[in-house]
Amino acid sequence: MTEILKADPQTIAQAASLIREGGLVAFGTETVYGLGALATSDAAVARIFAAKQRPRFNPLISHFASAEAAFAHVETTPLAQRLADAFWPGPLTMILPRNAHSDICDLATAGLPTIALRVPRGKTALALLREVGQPVAAPSANPSGRVSPSDAFHVLRNMHGHIDAILDSGPCSVGLESTVIDLSREVPFLLRPGGVTLEQLEAVCGTIRNPDDYATKLPASPGMLASHYAPALPVRLNAETAAPDEALLAFGPAPAGAGLVYNLSENADLEEAAARLFAGLRFLDSEGHRRGLRAIAVMAVPRHGLGLAIRDRLRRAASPRPMSGGDGDDEVESMIG
Repeated sequence: MTEILKADPQTIAQAASLIREGGLVAFGTETVYGLGALATSDAAVARIFAAKQRPRFNPLISHFASAEAAFAHVETTPLAQRLADAFWPGPLTMILPRNAHSDICDLATAGLPTIALRVPRGKTALALLREVGQPVAAPSANPSGRVSPSDAFHVLRNMHGHIDAILDSGPCSVGLESTVIDLSREVPFLLRPGGVTLEQLEAVCGTIRNPDDYATKLPASPGMLASHYAPALPVRLNAETAAPDEALLAFGPAPAGAGLVYNLSENADLEEAAARLFAGLRFLDSEGHRRGLRAIAVMAVPRHGLGLAIRDRLRRAASPRPMSGGDGDDEVESMIG
C-alpha cells in the first residue's frame, strides 16, 4: 500500500524517516517527481531498480540540500563552484570524480569513479533532504520507459503498491528533467539537455561539448560503456562449476571446489543479489588477486525482474579490456541513469 502524504512539516519528517529506514518515497522537485531512497544503502537503492523495473544498473543522481553537502562527496573544481553559484538550487546535475570520503554506495554510482549530484529547487524537496540529512538517490518516479511524472497523481497511477509513500507537493514547475553536465573530463560535456539551457551553461563555462558531438564517438569516460565496472581478474559467465584457482560469484546453492566464494544470495533472492553485486565483485577481485587466483567464475542469474539488470552488469564486467568505443547514446544512458 502506498501512502499519500500532503506536504507539511509533520509529513516531511515522516517521509524522511521512511527514507532513512530504507524505504522508497516519491517527492516533487521543480523538474519531475523523483523516487527517493538512501543513496548510501545498496539495499535501498536496489529497491529503486526493482520498483522501476529498470533493465540496467545505470548510475543514479544523488540529491542534496546544499552545494556544501554535495561537494563533500567529490573532487570539486572552481568551475563546479561557479555553476553551483549560478544554478543551484535548480535543474542542473553535475558529474564529478568521487572522493575517498564519500559513502554513496556502489549501486547508486554503478561502480563508476564519478558521482552525479544535484541540489533541487523547491521548498518541500529541500526540507525533505535537510530532514534526511544524507544523500538521496532519486531517479524519476515512474516505471522504466514510461513518461516522467510531473505530479503526484502520475506517480500513484504507475507506482501504487510498489513504493512506500508519495510526498505530494503539487505539480512540478519545470516538468522536464535536469540538465546533466559532465565535469570529469578536460572539457565539460553536456550529457543531457534539460531545465538549464546550453546557452546558460556556456555563459558560465565557455566551451562545452554537446550531444551533437556524439557523432564523433568521443573517448568514453573512466569505467564507461562495455566494461562499465571491470574487475582486474577475468570474469567467466554462466559457470556451473569453479576450479580451485578461481573465485566464485554464486547465486543460490554454490558448487564446491572454488578457491574463494561470495554468494549474492543463498536464497536466490534477486533484490538481495542486486544489493550485493558490486560489493561481491570488488571483494572477489581484491581478495582473489591477493590469493593468486586466475579468474572470477559467475553462476547464472535468471532473466527476469532484477535478474536482467544483474546480467547486464555482469556481461559488462566480463567484456574484454581495454575497452574500445561505443556510441554516444550508450554513454549518456550509462552516465546519468
